Amino acid sequence: MTIQKNNPLHGLTLQLIVETLVEKLGWEQMHRQVKINCFSSDPSVKSSLKFLRKTPWARSKVEELYLNTQHSASTKAATAAKHVIPAEKSISNTSSSAEFVWPEPKKSTDQ
Repeated sequence: MTIQKNNPLHGLTLQLIVETLVEKLGWEQMHRQVKINCFSSDPSVKSSLKFLRKTPWARSKVEELYLNTQHSASTKAATAAKHVIPAEKSISNTSSSAEFVWPEPKKSTDQ
């Protein structure tokens, strides 16, 4: 078995790819993006896998769709992370610069 450092699909099964796409996009959206009948007429993971394993051009299109959806999801997450203000900064900006000092306890006058 060879090590594939630059292959983002290494270690992923076709079944995992199809199931992830169905979960994220749904059959209808998958059919719109990749014109394959197994995604539109009575779609199922089993029938899609059977077709994709026999049809290399279709498999490569589905793998490309998977990579594009994974890339767009990671890009959105990275963009969202840039716009988050760290908690330390937001707290330090709202609090006063003086440190908190405990008040002296009151002495009882009952003695």
